[in-house]
Amino acid sequence: MNTNVIIRPIVTEQSMKGVESGRYSFVVARFASKTNIKSAIKKLFGVNVVSVATTIVKGRTKRVGAKRVEVKESVFKKAVVTVKKGEKIGIFEPGGEEHAHKHDK
Repeated sequence: MNTNVIIRPIVTEQSMKGVESGRYSFVVARFASKTNIKSAIKKLFGVNVVSVATTIVKGRTKRVGAKRVEVKESVFKKAVVTVKKGEKIGIFEPGGEEHAHKHDK
């Protein structure tokens, strides 16, 4: 089983609203299936995954710099993972990264 399917967590104001109800957002590899994502989350964080919702987020153009040059963002796949009630993923909690590393030892 490949745990390289999880690229990074998405920590935005909107995604953090879902943390209260056990929904966590991640950028995942484009080839990753829902079963791959579920098993990778279970292995990395030791939580029981209830459901996985995926979507392809299209890259948009942004204007940046003094000359307002248009830059295209890349396309990525986003997964919203719902964990079993009462379980949490430490990296989304304030000060949780230190707690997550202590838990692994």
